[in-house]
Amino acid sequence: MLASFFLSLREGLEAALIIGVLLGTINKLNRPQNKPAIWYGTGAAMLVSIAVGVILNLLGASFEGRAEEIFEGITMLLAASLLTWMILWMRTQARQMSKKLESDVQAAVHSQNSTALFSLAFLAVIREGVELAFFLTAASISSTGTAILSGAALGLGSVIILAILLFNSLIRLDIAKFFQVTSVILIIFAAGLVAHGVHEFNEAGIIPPVIEHVWDINHLLDENSTGGELLKALAGYNGNPSLTEVIAYLVYFTALGLSNKRLFARNKKTSAQQVR
Repeated sequence: MLASFFLSLREGLEAALIIGVLLGTINKLNRPQNKPAIWYGTGAAMLVSIAVGVILNLLGASFEGRAEEIFEGITMLLAASLLTWMILWMRTQARQMSKKLESDVQAAVHSQNSTALFSLAFLAVIREGVELAFFLTAASISSTGTAILSGAALGLGSVIILAILLFNSLIRLDIAKFFQVTSVILIIFAAGLVAHGVHEFNEAGIIPPVIEHVWDINHLLDENSTGGELLKALAGYNGNPSLTEVIAYLVYFTALGLSNKRLFARNKKTSAQQVR
């Protein structure tokens, strides 16, 4: 439930902020007649995202045995890759995204192109919606459907409340700090997806475990207990992991650390060039 809550909160707030930028730009231009195109695009993106989520779950339910394990392994590794890319992309593109959206809206309004406004809203929201559908599908593999839906509903409900309060200037939220905190939580979740994906491939016989159980601490914290299930859903906890699971977990964090270092160096170089 916690994983789906944070995923829905993060993706939902990103989508809400994008829609806020689009509507805010239209307000600045004093063109309220263009707002319906934004809302139609948002609604269409939400419907497509729901359809994608349903299709992914139906596809997963159609597999059995080894095919199911392979599907779950692929889904988890793809979701982890997409989630990591999203976090790294936000670190580098968030500042420019708002200006780019404002520029695109102004161009569409001046050319009286409602289709362009519809497309801007649709494409902005569909990215967040499809990502969320994919993430929730991956999360549902290690949790119950009820918990996933409850967490997602709570997360999206929180987004609606936050968006209303923010847009009416009733509260102030440090958006940068919010994304920093949720990024850490989602990185841990992504690492768990990688380890769990490798576990599924161990079960399917595609990736050898090498050592079937590096340790077994289920007597301390059973992975099937309430606490164990919570950690499994949020961080990919396994009380008796294989060696390749442990290696996958460590490799993920190593690769992420190197990517962050490279991004930091690139941003530092770009900042220095701008100063000159």
